Amino acid sequence: MSGYNSRMADEKITLEFIARQMELLLDRMGTMEDQTTVLTGICMRLEGSFQGLIVEMRGMHRLVDRLERRIRKLEDSETT
Repeated sequence: MSGYNSRMADEKITLEFIARQMELLLDRMGTMEDQTTVLTGICMRLEGSFQGLIVEMRGMHRLVDRLERRIRKLEDSETT
């Protein structure tokens, strides 16, 4: 966490900075939501529910999609 605080201290507070921080927060919240969906599906599946497997797979697909978007964004930033 200390690295995070030192990075913030080095950067001026601008609208662009706030927008980047909001984007990071929203991405992290989305990841946590997807992970919660996967864990809920696992629990439901362990109870013997086929619906739990469907919930788990949907959550896994969202996690993979989110990861692909992050990788594409990193690759795009390297080319520019």
